Amino acid sequence: MKKTTLAVSAIAALALSGCIEDTGDEVASGVGTPAVGSASDLSAFEGARAGQAEGGIRALGYEAIRSEGLTTYWFNRSTGACARVTTSEGRYSDITELPSEDC
Repeated sequence: MKKTTLAVSAIAALALSGCIEDTGDEVASGVGTPAVGSASDLSAFEGARAGQAEGGIRALGYEAIRSEGLTTYWFNRSTGACARVTTSEGRYSDITELPSEDC
């Protein structure tokens, strides 16, 4: 009985060791565009008040690289992610993930 329990435990451990959780935190294909839902994805900020959301974007590791009118380009040096964020009426009206070379 003891050998059977040990064998079953070993098989279960071996089967579970092959399971890898994909959290989507890595930048897809190395092009600097984060996967939706990843830690670098800014799509959740669309519609948010610009003044309040800016701190959240910075907390994700992004820094404002340049601004053109009401559009700001944000770059995350650690992931290579780049995003163009447009503000309208005090809110982030459009957030577009771009290749890192666009920042």
